[in-house]
Amino acid sequence: MKVECKYFGQVAEVTKLKSEWVEIEGNLEQLDELIKMKYPSLHFVNYQFAVNQEIAELNSELNKADKIALLPPFGGG
Repeated sequence: MKVECKYFGQVAEVTKLKSEWVEIEGNLEQLDELIKMKYPSLHFVNYQFAVNQEIAELNSELNKADKIALLPPFGGG
């Protein structure tokens, strides 16, 4: 299945993309491994995943046409 990955902050700087479609079967952990294989410098970047605009754990299963965001650390206050 294909999922759309949107990149923000340092992740976008490393990938040199704002978004791309990725072919994946499985969960976020498998997607994370696939993206890190494609962009090895991401091993040195802190980020978290959001699936359909909600922060998600790496063991979250993915569904067709999910919108995935790789978000840099952020603070509030």
